[in-house]
Amino acid sequence: MKIEIFGTGCAKCKATKEHIELVLRENDFAADLVEVDEMDEIVERGVMMTPAVAIDGDVKISGRVPTQEEIEQLLGI
Repeated sequence: MKIEIFGTGCAKCKATKEHIELVLRENDFAADLVEVDEMDEIVERGVMMTPAVAIDGDVKISGRVPTQEEIEQLLGI
């Protein structure tokens, strides 16, 4: 599974990454975690608001920090 975090390093983007890393660690869940911080790529992928999270190429959350429970649901944990 590939998890992409779209953002430019803002506080909400960092919080999103921390939440995802925590969920992965707590559940011993293996995934490729990729940060996308190039504005051109973010726009090309159709993300209009950051932070955003994509699972296997599909943007699932945009414009807010997901809760740990939301992340678990997205990952099927």
